[in-house]
Amino acid sequence: MNGHFLSKAFRRPLAILTVGLWLTAFCAVPASLAKVPESDDDKTVYFIGIILSKQPPFSTLTADEVAIVAEGLKDSLAGEDSGLDPAEYGAKVQALAESRMGQLLTKEKTLGIQYQETMAAESGATKTPSGLILIEEEEGSGVSPSPTDTVKVHYHGTLRDGTVFDSSLDRGEPVEFGLNRVIPCWTEGVGKMKAGGKATLICPPEIAYGDRGAAPMIPGGATLKFVVELIEVQPAP
Repeated sequence: MNGHFLSKAFRRPLAILTVGLWLTAFCAVPASLAKVPESDDDKTVYFIGIILSKQPPFSTLTADEVAIVAEGLKDSLAGEDSGLDPAEYGAKVQALAESRMGQLLTKEKTLGIQYQETMAAESGATKTPSGLILIEEEEGSGVSPSPTDTVKVHYHGTLRDGTVFDSSLDRGEPVEFGLNRVIPCWTEGVGKMKAGGKATLICPPEIAYGDRGAAPMIPGGATLKFVVELIEVQPAP
């Protein structure tokens, strides 16, 4: 599961993000086509701005605020003294980031709850005490896995708005992993399936990636949707 979003490892804070994950993020999120520089060197420098745009507090700034940031960067690189106290304004930047991200978290959770309610009302949906919503698409004829078993699956993961953040189907290759080595939503949800079956799992943040999310693709407080095909169950030795 190295490199996939299902791993429990992605529930930890991510201090360093690989270029591969950044590329995945920008390819997966549709947007209007930007006017990028022509030379490869300039494109590389331009990409620094794209990376910064995905990190707090940059990701919460308005267009006018971005212009002010650019002025600060230009003045600092030119060696001009702003007269601002680094300790004082460093703390203010941290407070601003926490405030803005808190607002985004609250909004994401609220919209996530609405999405959960909509999906729970779907025909055939069942909701468990953990908050997992399971919708069986095709019943399997094989065995159900236990948490210590290894499973082979195909899956397609999206945010509540349909944005794809990870998909073995898109990669064209199923994956194998121990069922107790993934997010709780998967351990529980796939454990209720039978080999050969297909189901949709709706995962509240409490049993997915929580308030931290999994940057750069999964925001904090996100409710996730997985369409899962359970191909094979390999019993634990």
